[in-house]
Amino acid sequence: MRRHCNQSAGFTLIELIIVMAIIGILTMLAVPRYTTVVKHAKEAVLKEDLHVMREAIASYTMDKGKAPQSLDDLVQSGYLKVIPEDPMTHASDTWVTDQSDAMYSLDESEPGIDDVHSGSDETGSDGKTYSEW
Repeated sequence: MRRHCNQSAGFTLIELIIVMAIIGILTMLAVPRYTTVVKHAKEAVLKEDLHVMREAIASYTMDKGKAPQSLDDLVQSGYLKVIPEDPMTHASDTWVTDQSDAMYSLDESEPGIDDVHSGSDETGSDGKTYSEW
Protein backbone atom coordinates (compact mmCIF):
# COMPACT_ATOMS: atom_id res chain seq x y z
CA MET A 1 0.00 0.00 0.00
CA ARG A 2 1.24 3.33 -0.99
CA ARG A 3 0.81 6.18 1.33
CA HIS A 4 0.23 9.66 -0.10
CA CYS A 5 2.14 12.46 1.45
CA ASN A 6 -0.21 15.28 2.37
CA GLN A 7 0.95 18.62 1.18
CA SER A 8 0.76 21.38 3.71
CA ALA A 9 -2.72 22.86 4.04
CA GLY A 10 -1.66 26.47 3.38
CA PHE A 11 -2.45 28.92 0.60
CA THR A 12 -0.43 29.21 -2.55
CA LEU A 13 1.17 32.47 -3.59
CA ILE A 14 -1.30 32.81 -6.48
CA GLU A 15 -4.29 32.46 -4.13
CA LEU A 16 -2.88 35.14 -1.83
CA ILE A 17 -2.25 37.50 -4.74
CA ILE A 18 -5.82 37.02 -5.99
CA VAL A 19 -7.28 37.70 -2.54
CA MET A 20 -5.12 40.81 -2.12
CA ALA A 21 -6.20 42.06 -5.56
CA ILE A 22 -9.88 41.59 -4.65
CA ILE A 23 -9.38 43.45 -1.36
CA GLY A 24 -7.60 46.26 -3.23
CA ILE A 25 -10.41 46.60 -5.77
CA LEU A 26 -13.06 46.67 -3.04
CA THR A 27 -11.08 49.33 -1.16
CA MET A 28 -10.76 51.46 -4.29
CA LEU A 29 -14.54 51.32 -4.68
CA ALA A 30 -15.37 52.00 -1.02
CA VAL A 31 -13.02 54.89 -0.14
CA PRO A 32 -14.49 57.50 -2.54
CA ARG A 33 -18.02 56.62 -1.40
CA TYR A 34 -16.94 56.89 2.25
CA THR A 35 -15.37 60.34 1.77
CA THR A 36 -18.49 61.55 -0.07
CA VAL A 37 -20.75 60.37 2.75
CA VAL A 38 -18.53 62.02 5.37
CA LYS A 39 -18.54 65.30 3.41
CA HIS A 40 -22.35 65.28 3.12
CA ALA A 41 -22.66 64.58 6.86
CA LYS A 42 -20.38 67.52 7.70
CA GLU A 43 -22.39 69.75 5.36
CA ALA A 44 -25.62 68.72 7.08
CA VAL A 45 -24.12 69.59 10.47
CA LEU A 46 -22.89 72.93 9.10
CA LYS A 47 -26.34 73.81 7.72
CA GLU A 48 -27.99 72.97 11.04
CA ASP A 49 -25.42 74.91 13.09
CA LEU A 50 -25.79 77.96 10.85
CA HIS A 51 -29.58 77.76 11.12
CA VAL A 52 -29.47 77.52 14.93
CA MET A 53 -26.98 80.38 15.30
CA ARG A 54 -28.89 82.61 12.87
CA GLU A 55 -32.12 81.93 14.77
CA ALA A 56 -30.34 82.77 18.05
CA ILE A 57 -29.02 86.03 16.56
CA ALA A 58 -32.53 86.96 15.39
CA SER A 59 -34.09 86.07 18.75
CA TYR A 60 -31.44 88.01 20.68
CA THR A 61 -31.96 91.03 18.43
CA MET A 62 -35.73 90.95 18.82
CA ASP A 63 -35.63 90.39 22.58
CA LYS A 64 -32.88 92.86 23.45
CA GLY A 65 -33.67 95.49 20.84
CA LYS A 66 -30.07 95.38 19.65
CA ALA A 67 -27.87 92.94 17.83
CA PRO A 68 -25.27 90.88 19.71
CA GLN A 69 -21.69 92.14 19.54
CA SER A 70 -20.24 88.62 19.36
CA LEU A 71 -21.30 84.99 19.33
CA ASP A 72 -20.23 84.83 22.95
CA ASP A 73 -23.05 87.28 23.79
CA LEU A 74 -25.48 84.57 22.63
CA VAL A 75 -23.96 82.08 25.06
CA GLN A 76 -23.81 84.56 27.96
CA SER A 77 -27.48 85.47 27.46
CA GLY A 78 -28.61 81.84 27.22
CA TYR A 79 -29.57 81.80 23.54
CA LEU A 80 -26.93 79.12 22.89
CA LYS A 81 -25.46 76.62 25.35
CA VAL A 82 -22.08 76.74 23.64
CA ILE A 83 -20.71 78.07 20.39
CA PRO A 84 -20.71 74.98 18.16
CA GLU A 85 -17.57 73.69 16.52
CA ASP A 86 -17.36 74.53 12.83
CA PRO A 87 -17.47 71.04 11.25
CA MET A 88 -15.25 72.18 8.38
CA THR A 89 -12.46 73.76 10.41
CA HIS A 90 -12.93 71.68 13.60
CA ALA A 91 -12.75 74.78 15.81
CA SER A 92 -15.37 76.92 17.51
CA ASP A 93 -13.43 80.17 17.11
CA THR A 94 -13.27 80.20 13.30
CA TRP A 95 -16.83 81.34 12.64
CA VAL A 96 -16.95 84.50 10.54
CA THR A 97 -19.57 87.03 11.59
CA ASP A 98 -21.08 89.80 9.46
CA GLN A 99 -21.91 93.16 10.96
CA SER A 100 -24.38 95.46 9.36
CA ASP A 101 -24.49 99.19 9.79
CA ALA A 102 -28.22 99.08 10.54
CA MET A 103 -29.26 99.92 14.08
CA TYR A 104 -32.20 98.05 15.51
CA SER A 105 -33.09 100.64 18.10
CA LEU A 106 -32.35 104.30 18.73
CA ASP A 107 -30.35 103.64 21.88
CA GLU A 108 -27.81 101.39 20.16
CA SER A 109 -24.32 102.84 20.21
CA GLU A 110 -22.80 100.40 17.71
CA PRO A 111 -24.10 97.88 15.24
CA GLY A 112 -23.85 94.19 16.05
CA ILE A 113 -23.57 90.94 14.19
CA ASP A 114 -26.42 89.92 11.97
CA ASP A 115 -25.08 86.82 10.22
CA VAL A 116 -22.56 84.03 10.65
CA HIS A 117 -20.61 81.85 8.19
CA SER A 118 -18.09 79.05 8.27
CA GLY A 119 -14.44 80.05 8.34
CA SER A 120 -13.58 77.42 5.73
CA ASP A 121 -12.67 78.34 2.16
CA GLU A 122 -13.28 74.80 0.91
CA THR A 123 -15.89 74.27 -1.78
CA GLY A 124 -19.11 72.49 -0.86
CA SER A 125 -21.02 69.96 -2.90
CA ASP A 126 -23.18 72.79 -4.30
CA GLY A 127 -20.16 74.57 -5.81
CA LYS A 128 -20.09 77.44 -3.30
CA THR A 129 -17.44 77.87 -0.65
CA TYR A 130 -18.60 77.11 2.87
CA SER A 131 -17.91 80.70 3.85
CA GLU A 132 -20.70 81.77 1.44
CA TRP A 133 -23.35 79.50 2.99
